[in-house]
Amino acid sequence: MTVSMTVFFLDGTKVSFRYPQQAGTDQAAIVANVKKAIDSERLVLEVDGDLVVIPMRSVKYVQVSPAPKHLPAGILRGAHVR
Repeated sequence: MTVSMTVFFLDGTKVSFRYPQQAGTDQAAIVANVKKAIDSERLVLEVDGDLVVIPMRSVKYVQVSPAPKHLPAGILRGAHVR
């Protein structure tokens, strides 16, 4: 499965990435990886053979689609943008 991620920066710019699903189907691994990403101070990706490091202090929000089926406790599900 291919996942898309858009990073929206505080300065109004954005960048989008596509990548294969990373955590497989193990529910515990997916939840742990999502929690680790939420708690991280930086977003680190390998993009076309290059290492890209994005400090989270410059990020307004990150949108990942589709959302993982398994998420850590405390995440509101089923929301809609109005």
